[in-house]
Amino acid sequence: MPLFRVYVAGVGEKKQRGSGQSKVEVSAFLERNASRKNHQLLRRFTPGSVVRARRFNCRVEIATCFLCSITLRALATISAQVLLNGGQVVSWKNDRGEELLFMSSKANWKSSKAIRGGISVCLPQFGNLGSLFHRSPRNKLWSIDSCPSPRDATSNRSSVDLLFKPTEEDTKMWQRSFELRLHISLGPGKLTLVPRLRNTDNKSFAFTFSMCNYLSVSDISEVRVEGLETLDYFDNLLKRKRLTEQADAVTFDGEVDRVYLHTPTNIAVIDHEKKRTFVLHKEGLTDAVVWNPWEKMAKAIPDLGDHDYKNMLYVCSAAFENPIVLKPMEEWKGRQELSAVSSSYCSGQLDPQKVLLYAKLTHPQQ
Repeated sequence: MPLFRVYVAGVGEKKQRGSGQSKVEVSAFLERNASRKNHQLLRRFTPGSVVRARRFNCRVEIATCFLCSITLRALATISAQVLLNGGQVVSWKNDRGEELLFMSSKANWKSSKAIRGGISVCLPQFGNLGSLFHRSPRNKLWSIDSCPSPRDATSNRSSVDLLFKPTEEDTKMWQRSFELRLHISLGPGKLTLVPRLRNTDNKSFAFTFSMCNYLSVSDISEVRVEGLETLDYFDNLLKRKRLTEQADAVTFDGEVDRVYLHTPTNIAVIDHEKKRTFVLHKEGLTDAVVWNPWEKMAKAIPDLGDHDYKNMLYVCSAAFENPIVLKPMEEWKGRQELSAVSSSYCSGQLDPQKVLLYAKLTHPQQ
């Protein structure tokens, strides 16, 4: 099975001293990593030391940094970095070492709050139907799941399973108890996230859900989003007015903040300048959010650089219009797969049909 590294946070940048690597203590830390004070457990380890945690079949490297992260690798240069804080994917690099996810130039890596960028999970409800969210596990510590989902022995994908359980304090805020598991796997050209939410409460509850993706693009004004034509959407810039998409693609010459309803399984994001297309394949998530703040709004967001909007596109796989209802001990499962493929030209324009054909070939059941 593939190895991954866990970089465990220290406090500040002071040199840590100590020796002796305890497999039991490291495993215990990974298993119950539910509060920030557990980081103190690893102060006795020397930064840079490598420890085997056999129970999780992983390699643990103690390093001096502010956040706990996991690095998945496929081949020599393909990688993804996942933070235990928020269960957030903050990096995804292709076989040329190019970063495919956007990260804000003002991202605060020293805070316990969610970092603006990458891929994150949002539930149980949207705040503003799209770009804003409330009561999210993005601001909470996750742990490595000690009961991961079954793995395909023939697969060469590197993966990790994360678990979030609300604490007693969290339950006061959410008012329901649940377990949220997230399987993240990395392979050549693909990054897959499979969330599973189980109702561990004694009552049924409803929730909305979103996988929030910040994609790195060359120039937002040269980007097209294919697959949303003729669909209804809520426009957050028009007080959530319900409209129908009239254009053959979503393009950008100003702020866009929309929730598209009953979207297809595959959506293509075409970057003309980079000759690259992201194919977003989703299951169990019928809606999609498309957002770019443009210049004025970007300047009003504290953790976003004034010009960052030019190189980002926020696209979400979401379940919004029809909330998911779970009875006690029932489980919901979703799936999102991001693929980055080379785009072809046809009469000087990118050919979206070939991209969507690629998506259908890789998912014939759809």
